[in-house]
Amino acid sequence: MKIVFAGTPAVAVPTLEALAASEHEIVAVITRADAPVGRKRVMTPSPVAAAAERAGLTVIKANRLDDEVTEAIRLLEPDLGVIVAYGGLVKRALLDTPTHGWINLHFSLLPRWRGAAPVQHSLIAGDAETGVSIFQLVPELDAGDIFLRRPLPAPDDATAGDLLDAYATESVPLVLDVVDGIGAGTATSEPQTGDVTLAPKLSAADGRLDWTTAASHVFAHYRGVTPEPGAHTEIVIAPADDTTAAPAEPITTVLKVLALARTSARGLDAGRLALHDKRVHIGTGSGDNLELVRVQPAGRQSMAAVDWWRGLPSGAEISAR
Repeated sequence: MKIVFAGTPAVAVPTLEALAASEHEIVAVITRADAPVGRKRVMTPSPVAAAAERAGLTVIKANRLDDEVTEAIRLLEPDLGVIVAYGGLVKRALLDTPTHGWINLHFSLLPRWRGAAPVQHSLIAGDAETGVSIFQLVPELDAGDIFLRRPLPAPDDATAGDLLDAYATESVPLVLDVVDGIGAGTATSEPQTGDVTLAPKLSAADGRLDWTTAASHVFAHYRGVTPEPGAHTEIVIAPADDTTAAPAEPITTVLKVLALARTSARGLDAGRLALHDKRVHIGTGSGDNLELVRVQPAGRQSMAAVDWWRGLPSGAEISAR
């Protein structure tokens, strides 16, 4: 079949590369326009654009799938569209352009977690089961009939980034099976059933950890917002009392939490930090401690949490909120 592919981030690349290596022909790849990356804001092609260019495929860079893009695709006469995390709305005119419409690889067990951040919301909610779905794209958000719905493993300590990377690879044979089935006329789909939940894009504010909740909740939240939008907390540093001088004002700063771990230790008040067995522990609302493993202080590079701790004022009381 002649396929048009749409995707933008790295998680879409394994599917693109597999389709390019298959018996099907990719007539065009749609991806979002180059974007500024890094501190120097260098304009950089998306991971999908870079992969498509390496493979010698035709690339259409567009942040909006407007009439011009639709006409360009129509002239290619595709049989099927395949989309993986493109990051934009596909309007009815473009949906109807390929003979068999479009299929979408979505990283959740639909209809649970329709939207832009399904893995993130699934982890934050503490779902016991997660996975992927491949469905027919329709104008309504992630509401089309499902060709395939497959639970996939989610290790207890895996972050959203870990799962997305794993699912991007593990989904490849599933997408190829569906594409082959559509081409052969043997693929079947069924309407979605069950309760619908939504997974909107997360903001930077969603990354703030609430230490007054149970350790299990804090850890689930950390997993869901790592690496994007990024877990963080506000640290209050209260200098030690010095009776020979005026009391120093507490210092408040933001600390990015890059790696957090469970621990069997207990006893710290919620948000209170302390060094325990050469590890930085923090208390939670359930009475269970968690361990800060790796952090990034404001304006500095990432570092081991214990190294950050050693640089704090001697005798200061450290808490998070």
